[in-house]
Amino acid sequence: MTGDTPAPRRNAFGLGCAPIGDLYGPVDPGTAVATVVTGIEAGAGLLDTAPKYGDGLSERRVGQALAATGRRTFRLSTKVGWLIGEGRPPRPAFGGDDIRRSLECSMRRLGVDQLDIVHVHDPDDHMDEAVTQAVPALISLRDEGVIRAVGAGMNSSGLLSELVRRADLDCVLIAGRYTLLEQPALEDLLPLCVRRGIDVIAAGVYNSGLLADPRPRAPYNYRPVPDDILARALRIKEICTRHAVPLRAAALQFPLGHPAVTTVLVGAATPAEVAENLDLVRLPLPGRLWEDLRAAGLLDPLTPLP
Repeated sequence: MTGDTPAPRRNAFGLGCAPIGDLYGPVDPGTAVATVVTGIEAGAGLLDTAPKYGDGLSERRVGQALAATGRRTFRLSTKVGWLIGEGRPPRPAFGGDDIRRSLECSMRRLGVDQLDIVHVHDPDDHMDEAVTQAVPALISLRDEGVIRAVGAGMNSSGLLSELVRRADLDCVLIAGRYTLLEQPALEDLLPLCVRRGIDVIAAGVYNSGLLADPRPRAPYNYRPVPDDILARALRIKEICTRHAVPLRAAALQFPLGHPAVTTVLVGAATPAEVAENLDLVRLPLPGRLWEDLRAAGLLDPLTPLP
């Protein structure tokens, strides 16, 4: 591959709305709503939220943004599987009745009567219930026209692959397992999704922040980064710098090289972060960058390149 790769298609960028649910720290209410409005107006192809993000706060703020702008050409997704409220931590609830009740509450918070995607959220320890109850409940809602697509979101590519094999899913959301830093989903989840025609949404592309700013004690899987992982991230950054490419641009665009990946989902807490991420995902990058990363042993030889 030579020359510059074209900027990814406009709807390849998704706005993750966990940060505006105060998940990582307080966000001013006006700033939170403005963040979502900026994503909508700038052309984000997906808005993703969940009840667990701030005990419903993310969904309420997304709903305020939707009311301010009106629906446009983007997909809206939320998640089910955890009951919130009553001042208690989220509680697992993957039964069919719980799924319907949770979704009704989400739709009230969002102010919508239909959703594009609903994911079963982190059913790691509840796989049987997810397969036999949660997914069938969502399929019924899909058949009724309440939702358009049934998905599942997890951090483990192995467990998500198991769910894909056992359930009728339209799409999946995989967090942190197909990134410029590491690609375990290349071995199991992604080939399976290609064979079954299942769309993949790649989230956590900065590996909890490490690829945004690789440094000692930077976050990696929400813990301080081990020395060997930091060394790998710094080698990636060095090659990006050699090509005058921002590391974050490479991290954002890398997953889109795989034919299964339709969207890269990135969280933001301010309008400026949304604008910057959109600029980075649309920035043309030299094809030689990916070849050099592969030659340095930093990408699997079988990894599809953007």
